Amino acid sequence: MTIAPTRTGIAAETHDLAKTYGYGDALVHALDGVDLTIAAGRFTAIMGPSGSGKSTLMHCLAGLDTPTSGSVVVAGRELAEMDDTTLTRFRRDHVGFVFQAFNLLPMLTAKQNILLPVDLAGGKVDTEWLGILVDVLGIGDRLSHRPSEMSGGQQQRVAVARGLVTRPTIMFADEPTGNLDSHSSAEVLGLLRRCVRELGQTVVMVTHDPNAAAYADDVVVIEDGRVAS
Repeated sequence: MTIAPTRTGIAAETHDLAKTYGYGDALVHALDGVDLTIAAGRFTAIMGPSGSGKSTLMHCLAGLDTPTSGSVVVAGRELAEMDDTTLTRFRRDHVGFVFQAFNLLPMLTAKQNILLPVDLAGGKVDTEWLGILVDVLGIGDRLSHRPSEMSGGQQQRVAVARGLVTRPTIMFADEPTGNLDSHSSAEVLGLLRRCVRELGQTVVMVTHDPNAAAYADDVVVIEDGRVAS
């Protein structure tokens, strides 16, 4: 089943975003005045070498880290204006995550892992949306399997479904192919691309791999805490 993209406009943006660590001679500018706009319904790759600030940028965009100065707006909301409880709820409702290490719970089946964010929030499962995700990601025959019974590529597909099950405004993928071989990497990247094209999802992927970034609609290069291109 294919759903025409419905989201338009801006999913997230930063203004003069800065993040520093340490003091005095040990001061490090992880982010140094970043102005960035993430378009809704598109696949954006954030690239840069190790230590460039790309992961810090993602953590600030996702509300996992607090900027030293500047602003982060996601789904039209300024993150700095939220207290911890409000921010936690906001992330639950608007932000999805996919990690390099999959982070699936070994004692749960694929389906239970996918539905975990809904269960933790005490929400109701959207069975139609779940069926669409399972179909697009091609994991219908793996729902009763535990992580140890699946390949790395299959586990990452389950992780993608878990990240999307709440229909987040934006999903962040942190080096999602870092633990996969080239074949599985291409499969997962192709699936992320389909989620954008067919489901109207907004995906932001952090990567150091230019081959992975080639799947994206937009590429942002971070160097020394600044946007290079």
